[in-house]
Amino acid sequence: MKFEEKIKELEKTINELENGEIDLEESINKYTSAMKLVKECDDELNNIEKQVSKIVLENNKEEDFEIEN
Repeated sequence: MKFEEKIKELEKTINELENGEIDLEESINKYTSAMKLVKECDDELNNIEKQVSKIVLENNKEEDFEIEN
């Protein structure tokens, strides 16, 4: 599942849980699935951040890249 699809699925699940029209057992299952998606999205974002935080110098050597505030 692509990142964007995971986010849409999370939004759908949140709406269902907030709606309150599903029973407790289904709520727990949806919550558990949502938390797995959150973990996957967080891991994916962390990996992307690591990739973006590197720059390739002219000699093809990678170096950490930091933005000054």
